[in-house]
Amino acid sequence: MDQVKPMTEASVREILEAAGARVMSRGGRTENYGAPREFSFEVKGVFPNGLLLHVVARQYDYRDPWEAVGRVNEVVDVALQRDGTYSPLPKGYPYFQGRDEETGIDEAGLREIVACVAGLNPKLFKLQELTGDL
Repeated sequence: MDQVKPMTEASVREILEAAGARVMSRGGRTENYGAPREFSFEVKGVFPNGLLLHVVARQYDYRDPWEAVGRVNEVVDVALQRDGTYSPLPKGYPYFQGRDEETGIDEAGLREIVACVAGLNPKLFKLQELTGDL
């Protein structure tokens, strides 16, 4: 059976840091009892191009003891911010088209999103705003 690789606060931090982002994160219910029950962890990464990815893990999947221990986050929600506000990506990218959040993203998808956002030239936003495409 093909299982999705679980993501943790540390593994998401590593993905963002490897792409050159300045990263901050916090854990949820395990460390902070007052956190909302559905909250597991969140990680924010600011890239040199000024774009920010906000990754939130909310899904809890409980496994049988022989499969894994405790909570396993297989999917996360990812939001994109530009200039302090939520934003879609310019046309031509597979993510954030007409919306500012992608939900239910696995690790492979997160790596693809991070690669898209990290390599984006912010001048593309201005160009597509001028042409009316954004």
